[in-house]
Amino acid sequence: MQNKTKQWRKLTGEKITAYIEDELRGVIQRERRMGSQLKVCIGTDSQVKGADTEFATAIVFIRKGRGGFMYLNNEITQEKMSIRQRMMTEVARSIEVAYALSSVLNTHQVDMEVHVDINTDPMYKSHDALKEAIGYITGMGFVFKAKPEAFASSCCANKVVQ
Repeated sequence: MQNKTKQWRKLTGEKITAYIEDELRGVIQRERRMGSQLKVCIGTDSQVKGADTEFATAIVFIRKGRGGFMYLNNEITQEKMSIRQRMMTEVARSIEVAYALSSVLNTHQVDMEVHVDINTDPMYKSHDALKEAIGYITGMGFVFKAKPEAFASSCCANKVVQ
């Protein structure tokens, strides 16, 4: 499945002109030649700005013991959403990317996690979507992480929607 509609970029702002699947296939091969042990974490965050809601999705590569790097995508919608609907849209966007990349990552035996910016503390509004998010992500066969372990969504993606 080619992820044709999203415009991905590196943290430096450099746009990715190839399909993201092809880009990541090359990156994985390069990193493996350098001896890196990799894990990929995918997460989405959003921010309401007036009538717009901006979503940012991050594909974060972790090099075991050697730092990491990421790819980013931002999209804006004017659709009005409840907090629960917005949280589940974040989850759906992350799953869409995870699903598109799963064959590349599986072929190269790279572990993947899907991170959600949903609080596990019932005191927060986002908590209302937690059970549904867990079911959706694990039902698709992906590893689920929520706050405070969900750095791909709550830190990486969050930085580009602020």
